[in-house]
Amino acid sequence: MHAITIAAPGGPEALVWTEVPDAEPRAGEVLIEVAAAGVNRADVLQRQGFYDPPPGSSPYPGLECAGRVVAVGEGVADWRVGDEACALLTGGGYAELVAVEAGQLLPVPAGMDLATAAALPEVVCTVWANVFMSAGLRPGETLLAHGGGSGIGTMAIQLGRAAGARVAVTAGSDDKLARCAELGAEVLINYREQDFVAELATATEGHGADVILDIVGAKYLARNIEALATGGRLSIIGLQGGVKAELNLARLMAKRASVTATSLRARPAGEKAAVVAEVREHVWPMFADGRLRPVVDRRLPLPDAAEAHRVLEESGHIGKIVLTR
Repeated sequence: MHAITIAAPGGPEALVWTEVPDAEPRAGEVLIEVAAAGVNRADVLQRQGFYDPPPGSSPYPGLECAGRVVAVGEGVADWRVGDEACALLTGGGYAELVAVEAGQLLPVPAGMDLATAAALPEVVCTVWANVFMSAGLRPGETLLAHGGGSGIGTMAIQLGRAAGARVAVTAGSDDKLARCAELGAEVLINYREQDFVAELATATEGHGADVILDIVGAKYLARNIEALATGGRLSIIGLQGGVKAELNLARLMAKRASVTATSLRARPAGEKAAVVAEVREHVWPMFADGRLRPVVDRRLPLPDAAEAHRVLEESGHIGKIVLTR
């Protein structure tokens, strides 16, 4: 088979489409012939040498894909050769074939093509695991999603609204904020021109955000605490703004707030299967009835993964970038 390989950490040019040994399913796994793969910030970090795959997983980038099942390993009962599926991966999506735990597969939503379905597993599972399973967003609460124009952000807006929450977002351009508004965001903050703490306080009459989904990390930590409501929950899922910051514990205690930081990729297979099962039960029906829709900025050929990474790092896109075969 062919796959995107990383000979040595570096820029987008480090991604090379080359021939490698075929992937093969182990017990409990299925083998997918990849039709398309989603592109994520974690893939960029892996290319740069900062985010190695978990031991025993594929060395190739790609945390989500869609395609057809071409083989099943021992003990797999729910999937058959020929089934179309999309999958949450620990790696290997940038390839013609990838093996994945059967519990991490999802059916392709009715009426959706494979390239679009490839944009769903990582963002949907990440938002669901953090905003709902961990932070427990409830109807009537306020959700602040940083990076509202990203794949994560566009999905967080829609899921937050579907849950009956009020959604606030930050983004770096008015065009991105306009798209966020179309998806249901009510509080629109241009972080290049506005202070999100002050803007959120005004919009919520001093209440703040009950849940914050943060992709920035250290740079925003202190301000996120200030933006939280009493009893608020901050969920950190990215480190684009650094890894180290001071935390005022007295302020956190005064707000009776909590901070969690999670990574989906490194979780044990059983934990990821539990997230996938909840997503299939609670979220997947909303794609079928139109309450949710994927936001795909563009599709590029899989061998052109380097160009996809350049686009992602320029941050001019809205939603997901998808690689297709």
